[in-house]
Amino acid sequence: MMQEPQIPEREFERFVAEHRRLIGKICYLYAACESDFDDLYQEVLINLWRGFPGFAGRSRPSSWVWRVALNTCITCYRRERRRTRFVPLAEGFATADEEPDRHERVQELQTRIERLDPIEKALVMLWLDETPYDEIAAITGLTRNNVASKLHRIRLKLREQTQR
Repeated sequence: MMQEPQIPEREFERFVAEHRRLIGKICYLYAACESDFDDLYQEVLINLWRGFPGFAGRSRPSSWVWRVALNTCITCYRRERRRTRFVPLAEGFATADEEPDRHERVQELQTRIERLDPIEKALVMLWLDETPYDEIAAITGLTRNNVASKLHRIRLKLREQTQR
């Protein structure tokens, strides 16, 4: 029986603490309710724990977290296919210094994003996070040109939803 490599728990806890918001944001995007969020978050942590010893640092840690969290959430989404309502995106992006109408704008954006397929959602969230196209390509496994093309089409689709 093969033993898993030992990971210093404190190192992993520090790593997760540094990327807590990012993990939460991705899980919020794919969660149908609060309990789904908790389950997704736990699944992501398990997958991060399993992959942590093999993370060689060839990419930025946040890129690796994006990829693991995104793959985990999409896999769970496909497995469950029971999205009836969403955890408000506004909760995931809440800040103390919000503008009065920001909450409404974020809710409108959430409504539009909910209509996208899982890959489109991921691309939009990475783009909203101001992630460079090359890094989005590395995270998603798409080419840079494909990322640019898909994001262009997604932006057109979101604008189209506004005009309806």
